[in-house]
Amino acid sequence: MSKVVIITGADGGMGQVHVRATVKAGYEVVMGCHHPEKGQAVRDRLADETGGNITMIPLDLASFASIHNFIREVKKRYSHIDLLLNNAGTLLHHAAQTADGIEKTVGVNYVGHYLLTRELLPLIPAGSRIVNMVSLTIRYGKIDHDIFTPVDQKHFNRFRAYSDSKLALLYLTLDLADELKDKGILVNCADPGIVSTNIIRQGNVVIDKLCDWFFRPIIYQPEKGASTMLHLALSPELNVTGKCFANKKEVKLKREMIDNPYRQKLHNSTEELISKLRERQEGSGV
Repeated sequence: MSKVVIITGADGGMGQVHVRATVKAGYEVVMGCHHPEKGQAVRDRLADETGGNITMIPLDLASFASIHNFIREVKKRYSHIDLLLNNAGTLLHHAAQTADGIEKTVGVNYVGHYLLTRELLPLIPAGSRIVNMVSLTIRYGKIDHDIFTPVDQKHFNRFRAYSDSKLALLYLTLDLADELKDKGILVNCADPGIVSTNIIRQGNVVIDKLCDWFFRPIIYQPEKGASTMLHLALSPELNVTGKCFANKKEVKLKREMIDNPYRQKLHNSTEELISKLRERQEGSGV
């Protein structure tokens, strides 16, 4: 029986590195891609390059309907998922909301991955691994407020929304690690550092050009940024769960971050949100 990995954002800079590495490690790869045409083109190229068994399935993490379609397709094709790499992420320039009315940065980076992961758990057997891509900005995130409701452009702060979404994803990692440790499923998160991908663009032609000239050459390339997630995914000696890593080394999280009283409130409010949206979808016959 072949090993199967799902990689979200698999057509991006680090995503493609993850695809190549997991193919080399003997996995059959499922690429979850927001833009199907681009994703299919990347899939075809990587399949030619690696000779691996790679499938592309459309996945828009800003749409519950798309996530459920992805899950249905996965369940049709596979009986098990041995590795889940929640790699996708967004850092928006402007205020926006998902198809379901959630603040979009939080919707994609956290809520979408929350729903995807929990719905896939029945397919994830003992001994499997889940790795979530967080960010060094978790130290600036706060969840002592409503992070789900969209705001107007005047009140939108892209870095605050991004930091909040990544802190929420860290809490999902810690919660899942506690829930799944008795099943032998390792759940950890990776901080890739500042990586030369499209996510760091500012949306300003002049600033982005200067960034291309002076900043990108001195920050991590996608191969380096992807290395920590791949370490957590593939290293045979790894036996820890509920940890955060950067540069392939464990990051000591502050006790007040781990024991944040808003962590349980976040879990409860996320479950309530998903339940409401599920009821709405069932009522509309989606």
